[in-house]
Amino acid sequence: MSILANLKDRWRRIFRGAGETLSEEYIGKNAPKRLRYGLYATAIVLLLLAALGIYWSNEPKPFRVYEPSSSALPVVVGVTTTNTLIGVVDVLLNKPGGYLSNDLMPPSIWLDNLPSWEYGVLIQVRDLSKAMRESFSRSQSQSTEDYDLSLAEPRFNVDHARWAAPWPEIEYAAGRDHLTGYATRLTDREVFDAQFYARADNLRYWLGTVEKRLGSLSQRLSASVGQRRINTDLAGTAGARQSTDSPKEIIVKTSWWEIDNVFYEARGTSWALVHFLKAIEVDFQDVLAKKNALASVQQIIRELEMTQHSIYSPMIVNGRGFGLLANHSLVMASYISRANAAIIDLRELLSKG
Repeated sequence: MSILANLKDRWRRIFRGAGETLSEEYIGKNAPKRLRYGLYATAIVLLLLAALGIYWSNEPKPFRVYEPSSSALPVVVGVTTTNTLIGVVDVLLNKPGGYLSNDLMPPSIWLDNLPSWEYGVLIQVRDLSKAMRESFSRSQSQSTEDYDLSLAEPRFNVDHARWAAPWPEIEYAAGRDHLTGYATRLTDREVFDAQFYARADNLRYWLGTVEKRLGSLSQRLSASVGQRRINTDLAGTAGARQSTDSPKEIIVKTSWWEIDNVFYEARGTSWALVHFLKAIEVDFQDVLAKKNALASVQQIIRELEMTQHSIYSPMIVNGRGFGLLANHSLVMASYISRANAAIIDLRELLSKG
């Protein structure tokens, strides 16, 4: 028993000594200066990174869409849309913090809201550049595509989150430069190989893509509360078939971990579309006036501008549809659905003679 008692006493002294050493030598005033200064420096760096992350998380403000003045040279059709697209790409690359989606260092790697916003903007840049290459710059299906636009459009399709070569920032900047070359040739009266055709069918082509994008976002936002839906994939189409059978009812619900990303993707999409539609209003003014559709475009812009109001909540809240807490996703889905419905009506109006 005496041997066990001695061992217990010895271990007790060892642990008590270690505790006193940790408490007296490494914590508080008796800690080594290097350790204290290191802890202070770490705390300061973390605070600075947090403040920088908050600053970088601020969404860019809308910019004024370029409109040629009446006192300058005659307005060149397509310049406003092209310059607006260039301006949106500039904001994407040169906003505070630059392009963040592929950053691997703090504070960028801690952020997810603004990278989702960037992705929403980028999707619209891709869609409009594709429409300009395939439709706006070509007089008919057999005409040759524009050289600069054929080089610009693939640049915007580089993976937005890629952190190795090809780097998105470099590729997107190269695409912007080709758009600038196209805009320069548009305004050169002695060059005839660069054209922008403001026709109703061209506008309907781009609006059809926008309609599908907004429809998808509306569904994903509405799914924040979850819903059992009837499968309407083949409804209204006689003789239609699909690859594999699917259930008659499906449960659709966006993950709680993803809903804020979907929300900010919708914010970025709407931000870009506001600028593009204002540019379309200028370049397609004659077509829209003839179709008596200017008011429709302005109402779509108004609905999308409502999605850009300031968010006063520290986080995106997704309460139940009629529950106690608000649901920011459903509010966003409401505005986007209204804008999408107006776009469907506008496309129908443009198809009429």
